[in-house]
Amino acid sequence: MSKVSNLSDLIQRVTASCLLHPLSGIERRENLSDDEGKGDAEEVYEYETDEHEEEEETDEDDAQIEGVLERRSGGSSTSSGGKHKKAWQPRTREVVTEMEMTMGQVFDAVSAMKKAYLKLQEAHCPWDPEKMRVADAAVLAEIRRLGVLRERFRRNIFPGGNGGGGRSGSGRMLMAATTIKEVVAPYEAAMDELKREVKAREVEVKNLKEKLMSFTVNGVRNGKKGRSISRKKVGCSLAQAPLSTSPELFEVTTSRVNDALRTFTSLLLSLMRSAHWDIAAAVRSIELASAAAEKVTGAVSTISSSVTTQHAKYALESYVARKMFQGFDHETFYMDGSLASLINPEQFRRDCFTQYRDMKAMEPTELLGVLPTCHFGKFCSKKYLAIVHPKMEESLFGDLEQHRQVVAGNHPRSQFYSEFLELAKTVWLLHMLAFSLDPVPSQFEASRGAEFHPQYMESVVKFPGGRVPPGQVVALPVSPGFKLWNGSVIKARVYLVPRS
Repeated sequence: MSKVSNLSDLIQRVTASCLLHPLSGIERRENLSDDEGKGDAEEVYEYETDEHEEEEETDEDDAQIEGVLERRSGGSSTSSGGKHKKAWQPRTREVVTEMEMTMGQVFDAVSAMKKAYLKLQEAHCPWDPEKMRVADAAVLAEIRRLGVLRERFRRNIFPGGNGGGGRSGSGRMLMAATTIKEVVAPYEAAMDELKREVKAREVEVKNLKEKLMSFTVNGVRNGKKGRSISRKKVGCSLAQAPLSTSPELFEVTTSRVNDALRTFTSLLLSLMRSAHWDIAAAVRSIELASAAAEKVTGAVSTISSSVTTQHAKYALESYVARKMFQGFDHETFYMDGSLASLINPEQFRRDCFTQYRDMKAMEPTELLGVLPTCHFGKFCSKKYLAIVHPKMEESLFGDLEQHRQVVAGNHPRSQFYSEFLELAKTVWLLHMLAFSLDPVPSQFEASRGAEFHPQYMESVVKFPGGRVPPGQVVALPVSPGFKLWNGSVIKARVYLVPRS
């Protein structure tokens, strides 16, 4: 409501300032006429000065007033001895009367626009498109009305005429053209913006049509229309995309994977705490499972027990990352026995990058809503079931509804599963990008008990001064690293503890 008041107050102040300023000049002319004894007392408007102040006007001010009157009256206001003629008085009365009417109409229009703007705000909550349309039309109508009143005000202040004191015909035409441009300019800008938006929508519709055609053609070709398509063609357009991947792009995508991993892990940890889990026991379970996977026993596994409850999120990240990256070295995460990368490697690389490019801008929920059983959908289902055990889901949510939907080949619309899909999408994109490179980047992971190597490892815990002190060893590998063919290394993230 305060915004509306400020808007109307601003309009009223500006309008009053514009209208009152010329009246002060008219007042001076009325007062000059009264000094000659030929004016009418009812025509004197004292907005800025009184009689006592007029008597103290300097000769320079009188000369300026005479010049203004001479220009406004078309040369009929000067005579010998600095006296003024009466010819301007009838015109002045008409101007003042019309300006009073104009001022009343201006403030009426401002008040009406304020009410229309209030209705426009009220139409937003609750949302009512019809009321918004009506209120918007009312606001525009009052703005146009104000524009007409402004033009009338200009004509009153600068009356037309063919004398030396009036504006010429070309001057009036120039002023009218300027006014029209000022009124039309906002509409032209809005029209240009709408045209740009229409073009962007047309491009988006064209791309979606191409993708839909690609889905349909590939589904028919594979004999599984509406149910499944080839993994290589998910999200691919019919036109072949040039291969423009790079190690820098792979590094940026890896960073996004780590960000998504942290976000999903934080959500999972908060749910575990809300369900009153024993976080320390969960960490120990994760460490034992990880040690069993590496076949590590004895003293090395004892190092892992130093992971504190405060840093439980890193143990959880390690668990989720290990599940998500399992099978990363195979072209289909070992979901089938495809050998396309060996039969036609160059075409396979192009297909992978095309899929990366097209999937990058898509929401995973939208894609799976159209193709729930595509290879990306199967990947999501497989990884979710590997990460979230039925007992874990029942403990966190009180039922197994999400588990049942995933097993049935569907994808839940819950916030938890949506966060998981964001993580799955980044890992899938990284996988597609890796297989679009030649050769494919090699994945590596730090081993428990290994000494910290700054060239290949990055500590998830920040140390004072930004430097890892000597004598630190790996207690828990958090996420894997990669070696690229150009010699660059994307460091593995590790949780470090002192050897002692």
